[in-house]
Amino acid sequence: MGDPGGIGPEVIVKALADPDRRKLAHYRIYGVESALRLAAEHAGITPFWWRVEHDSQLLETTLSHDVVVADAQGMDQDRWAASPTRKGGEASFQFVEWSIRDALRAEDDPLRANAIVTAPICKEAWSIAGKGKYPGHTELLGTRFQAKRVAMFFDTPQFRVVLATVHIPLMEIRNRLTIGRVFDAIDLGHEACKRLGVSRPRIAVCGLNPHAGEGGLLGDEEERLIEPAIKVAHEHAMDVRGPFPGDTIFHRALKGEFDLVVAMYHDQGLIPVKLLAFDEAVNATVGLPVIRTSPDHGTAFDIAGKNRANPGSMKRAIDLAVRMAGWGEGSTAE
Repeated sequence: MGDPGGIGPEVIVKALADPDRRKLAHYRIYGVESALRLAAEHAGITPFWWRVEHDSQLLETTLSHDVVVADAQGMDQDRWAASPTRKGGEASFQFVEWSIRDALRAEDDPLRANAIVTAPICKEAWSIAGKGKYPGHTELLGTRFQAKRVAMFFDTPQFRVVLATVHIPLMEIRNRLTIGRVFDAIDLGHEACKRLGVSRPRIAVCGLNPHAGEGGLLGDEEERLIEPAIKVAHEHAMDVRGPFPGDTIFHRALKGEFDLVVAMYHDQGLIPVKLLAFDEAVNATVGLPVIRTSPDHGTAFDIAGKNRANPGSMKRAIDLAVRMAGWGEGSTAE
């Protein structure tokens, strides 16, 4: 559910209100049911889910239902503040932990989750709740699944983007960027594209500096870090080119010249993504042993509870999770 005070409950209700989408999988929502009911009431949607307490032994008996809410008893309250709070941070953190627990179950366990779709959390609320060790979902999931390397991968109708660095201060990028980080982003992005049906991904790599360093005049990271990573990718038979100036390469990708752009830092990749596909972009964590997708927007506290949230990104996040899992028409996923 993400933060119950944000737009997570609303976009979940609106996305799963489509009976055709409900046929694609069995969905288990970790959260508080009252927030879903309030969102449904505001949107004029009749509740379509089955409720059970999240730790009840009856949970296994509900698996035949399309949508089950694993309700967090003890966390419920009439209204959740549409702002960063300790309660919102604690609740949203716990919901993710429950999803991880079920994704880690044995393959023959009927309660095992095959994919995780996360609604937006508030990083400030996690910090207030004492969870500041994890800047976001990506870092928590990477730690819990003991993944050696993970990357943020964004799928849009126009192009795809993967990040070499994630939630770090801009001034720290120079100290954190390495040949390995750049290669990992290329490699994980390449793997994700192939999983999505691109047989030979065409990959463009951004430079870090303006004009991709201008031959070393504006910085040496391109020659020292990025070009060696591209060379390693070539040795692994990947179709990779660059480094290219970040201010022009997305235009070329938009025209169809590349399937994937590797960005060096968060805003370099996310500004074009959110400019062109704010309500359609999906974030996937690549490198995990489980599928994880998420809408590419935040909690939007300013419009929470007002029935103004666009569920487009959540719809695509759900659809992408099903697609990445490889389930076809007529089959179901958990």
